[in-house]
Amino acid sequence: MPDDGTRQLLQWGGSIVVTGVVAGILLMTVLGGVSHTGANTNTGWFALILVLGCIPFGGMLLTLGVAKWLRNRRLGQE
Repeated sequence: MPDDGTRQLLQWGGSIVVTGVVAGILLMTVLGGVSHTGANTNTGWFALILVLGCIPFGGMLLTLGVAKWLRNRRLGQE
């Protein structure tokens, strides 16, 4: 089967999700945490924006990549 972009979707989706998770871990441990009004530092706000952007977008890319991979696997078995 020719390259249909499945590998790229999985790689980029995974790396974007990992970036969001790392930013979230840093936000909670090193960058001052989050209160009910938001992040406590300027760098924490940047990390919060990264988390809120990377995890949903990367999750959508990763979900699409997994769906395409499963479809290609099913088509390869026929």
